[in-house]
This record gives sequence, structure tokens and C-alpha cells, in this order.
Amino acid sequence: MARTNNVTELILTGLFQDPDVQRVCFLLFLPVYLATVVGNGLIVVLVSVSKSLRSPMYFFLGFLSLVEISYSSTTVPKFLIDLLAKIKTVSLQGCLAQIFFFHFFGVAEILLLVVMAYDRYVAICKPLRYMNIMSRQLCHVLVAGSWLGGFIHSIIQILITIQLPFCGPNVIDHYFCDLQPLFKLACADTFVEGVIVLANSGLIALCSFLILLSSYAVILFNLRKHSAEGRRKALSTCASHITVVVLFFGPAIFLYMRPSSSFTEDKLVAVFYTVITPMLNPIIYTLRNAEVKIAVRRLCGKTEHAGME
Repeated sequence: MARTNNVTELILTGLFQDPDVQRVCFLLFLPVYLATVVGNGLIVVLVSVSKSLRSPMYFFLGFLSLVEISYSSTTVPKFLIDLLAKIKTVSLQGCLAQIFFFHFFGVAEILLLVVMAYDRYVAICKPLRYMNIMSRQLCHVLVAGSWLGGFIHSIIQILITIQLPFCGPNVIDHYFCDLQPLFKLACADTFVEGVIVLANSGLIALCSFLILLSSYAVILFNLRKHSAEGRRKALSTCASHITVVVLFFGPAIFLYMRPSSSFTEDKLVAVFYTVITPMLNPIIYTLRNAEVKIAVRRLCGKTEHAGME
């Protein structure tokens, strides 16, 4: 069948239908998004200007925070605007663009978390060779590889989607554009495309999650050889990483490793990893990391001193 597109504009059903509930959601989620941008932005600034945060771990943390801002900004601003709109519309091209950047930044974050786990493995299991192994050049290569992996993943998703014909209906049962809800609107059988998406999205998330769990298991096993103080510091850092990993991967695996549905629960799970989790990451890393807290105080002190002058 020839590819025909009669659909140029799509309508999103949103998270809830009740206008009063939507306004309450706007008042709840706007501060969350602002906290996400400010909190992660603060980490990016701290890593850039603080001399005490020059290690590879903070180099990766800075890029993770940058990805978090970009990832959240792909869906949340449009979501917030739609909460105040009677009819939530998006062009087909805009929908495809949102899908591309959502998966691009999502997979880049997954790969960065894997890179950060490798960094912790080298730091704890091979401390004497840490700075030689995690050279500045390797750090740049690993970050670039994370971005490239996200780009390749997203290109595959988009190449699959743009070949589908869309001739109506044009209502997406979600509050943002994603592949499975969009596939339901295609005027063609999308079973093969659904399997490819499952392999491309779900398996990436699941395999990366298993790799991360395995790496942290090895790290925890090797901590037996360290002193009590060394174990305490390493466990504090690893606990932050593991918390972020579970918060990000749990909902993503739940949604992408099973058949899609239109249940409101699925949308609420999606809200958790698109809106809530990006805000929690800087809180988790800051509250459990003494060096970051010291850098924050120093930055605030410099700001106050500059203001007095």
C-alpha cells in the first residue's frame, strides 16, 4: 500500500479530562519543572566552575544534569501548556520531532548512567590506576559515545515511523507523543514495527539495567577489601547512583517491556519518569555528597560577596 498521509495535525487526550484537575496539575507540575531546570542547572554550573569537582565522576554528573534538563524540556513545557488548553493539538512533524528528542535524550541518559557505573567500578576496584584509566580523553569519548548512541537509537525509531501511513483518526491517547500511541493511529499493521520498538527501546533499557546491577554488585563485593571509612564513602556515592538508576529504569522498563495500553496508570507512570525523576536527581546527588554541598556553599558565598561589592 502506498504511503498516504491525510493527517497533518494530532489531538492529545492529555492526562486528565476534568479542567479543574488539569489546573491543579499545572500548579503542581510547574514548580517541579522549574526545580528540575534550576537544580540540574546548578550542578552544571558547579561542575564547570568549582575546582574541587574536577574528577571524572563530576564530569559525567555535569553531563547527566544537562541531559536531564534537555530530556524534561522535550515533553514538560508542552504538557504544561496543554493543561491549560481546551484542545491539545500538535502537528505530525512536531510529534515526530518530540519522539526523536525524547528517545535521543532518554537513551543518552541510560548510556551515561552505564558510563558512571564504569567510572565507580574503576575508582573502587582499581584505585591506583584510576586517573590513568579514566583520562580526560577517555571521559570525552565516553560522553560522545553516549550522545551518539542516543542519536542512532532515535534515528532508527524515526525511520520506522515516517514510513507509516496516517489517514485518520488523529487522536493520541497520551499527554505527549510516543511511538506506541502513535502506531495505533497508523492505517497499516504495525506488529513488526512494534516488535522493533520493543527490541530497540525495551531491550536497551532492560540490558542496561542488568549491566548496571551487575556492575554495582561487583563494586559492593570489592568493598570488603576497603577500610571502614572507605566503605562508608564509597557506599554513599554508590547509593546515590543506584537510587537514580532504579527511579529511572523501573518505570521505563514497566512501560516498554510489555504491550501498550490506554490505562491512566500508564500515563501516571510516564509522568513519574518524565516530570518527577529529573527533579529528584540533583536532590539525591546533592544531599548525599559532601563535596557538592561544599561547592554549593562556596558558590553561594562568592555570589553574596559579589553582590555586596
